[in-house]
Amino acid sequence: MILEIMAFVLLSHQPMQPVAEGVASYYTTQSSSVMTASGERLCDNTFSCAMRDGKFGDYYLVVAENGRSVVCRLNDRGPYVKGRVIDLSQAAIRALHPHAGLLRVKIYHLGADPPNIPAPAQ
Repeated sequence: MILEIMAFVLLSHQPMQPVAEGVASYYTTQSSSVMTASGERLCDNTFSCAMRDGKFGDYYLVVAENGRSVVCRLNDRGPYVKGRVIDLSQAAIRALHPHAGLLRVKIYHLGADPPNIPAPAQ
């Protein structure tokens, strides 16, 4: 997946700079409200995220230190724990690491219409 993103950046001539770097955590329907700040229902199997800033519906590339990455759609606000920069849905964090609860990540804004990126392998 990273290769597809890099190809997109090279072809579009737009340098990608992270909008945030830090610790990612995750949230589930069991640990938080089932309604998100955008008015959508929180779903554990979708690739969604919560950040303090950003436009609902925009997509973000989240790259973990281990090199794995996911593309998530912003649909909630948070995290509300000091030192954390993003909350990921359960599916998103499991795609980055099968057992971690916290991960160091870099976050890149892709906009409302991200490049056509294949879904991660299962």
